[in-house]
Amino acid sequence: MSLSDTDDDTPGQPPLGEVGKVPERLAGRKNLLQLIQLRWLAVAGQLVTILAVNFLLGVDLPLVPMLTLLAALALFNVASLQRSRLSLPVGNGELFAGMLVDVGVLTAQLFFAGGITNPFIYLYLLQVAVGSVLLKPRYIWAIVVATSLGFVLLTRWHRPLPMPHLANPVLSPQYIGGLVLCYLLTASLLVIFIGRIGRNLRQRDASLAALRQRAAEEEHIVRMGLLATGAAHELGTPLATLSVILGDWARMAPFAGEPELREEIEEMQVQIQRCKTIVSGILMSAGRTRGEAPMETTLHAFLDELVQHWRSTRPGSALDYRRSGVPDLPLISDVALKQMIDNVLDNARDAAPSLPLRLSVSCDDDTLVLKVQDQGPGFAPPMLEFFGKPYQSSKGRPGSGMGLFLSVNVARMLGGHITARNRPEGGAEVCISLPLSALMPAEWTPNER
Repeated sequence: MSLSDTDDDTPGQPPLGEVGKVPERLAGRKNLLQLIQLRWLAVAGQLVTILAVNFLLGVDLPLVPMLTLLAALALFNVASLQRSRLSLPVGNGELFAGMLVDVGVLTAQLFFAGGITNPFIYLYLLQVAVGSVLLKPRYIWAIVVATSLGFVLLTRWHRPLPMPHLANPVLSPQYIGGLVLCYLLTASLLVIFIGRIGRNLRQRDASLAALRQRAAEEEHIVRMGLLATGAAHELGTPLATLSVILGDWARMAPFAGEPELREEIEEMQVQIQRCKTIVSGILMSAGRTRGEAPMETTLHAFLDELVQHWRSTRPGSALDYRRSGVPDLPLISDVALKQMIDNVLDNARDAAPSLPLRLSVSCDDDTLVLKVQDQGPGFAPPMLEFFGKPYQSSKGRPGSGMGLFLSVNVARMLGGHITARNRPEGGAEVCISLPLSALMPAEWTPNER
């Protein structure tokens, strides 16, 4: 995986740009189905209520227009059901339009059934509550405006219920004003508190999802560690054999007399030594140390040695190393820390192999900040969105995309983090931030600086 990964997909992985859209599309379709189910309940409930009030309670309702409205609502719901079976995404605007139809039918039904004097006037609040759960804020407040407008219009224009046994069916303006104010207050409180509850639930779900993702990544790392440890153990013998053979070749007259062959043998010896160092690091991290235990050094020595080793093992790669304002504190030379920085540098080199890199090291309060900059094409937007996730690489090889994934997890275990961005002047930048307290010996305290 290179520092400037594009959105080429690893086989078996979904396209990066589509990953975040799938849950949204599923949620939109499920919300549409919920509205359809609620609308069927509303159709059945209104039908039973109209027939019961007209025939059981003896209230003479205008059945023809009311049942016609009910039939229109049922037909609209059938059309919505057919729409839900299409593969097209369902957006908030479409849900909002459907709810406006519900509000309009409810307003018309109340117009024929007493308007503000009908106790079912507060079914408007059900529309507000449903909208608060399903819609985005601008659509929610539009529903509040629509229902409030219907509420106010029904206070002035409606057909009175023919109920002669009521002594005074006319409501006073003060009472009507109180009803309107009560409705506006109740609807606003519903929107505010349902919105807050929904936001809290979403934050909780996001936190749980992040924890599950972290647990899955750590389990993945454990499996990789077991495989890497086994491979490192098996590689020790052939690497030692190759080292002996190359040493014999270097002393043989046919090779010693050819400068080009001798340089190639020396280069192979350097690369084999690098492989042995990597194998030793893997076994050391797994608790099966081949060499010495991690040593205590200083921050300056650690950084300088790391840069020198990277330059010597990557011939032809130019690295501009700058260190500014970094205190020379005691530090534990950790293999995982070295590999993390090497991975980031290697990915930057892969982004622009023929152009120089820059490594800038500084301190921000008690945080060590390492910035690696390349002059490549930069990150594609999907790679920035899924930065540090496994198997997200532009190399198109099975298993690629693990370098930054491991680096991100090492930084997280040390209490730090790794971020990436595209620079305005071109190229990409990866920033490693690590707390100094996690790198220093346990007995060292900040006051000892």
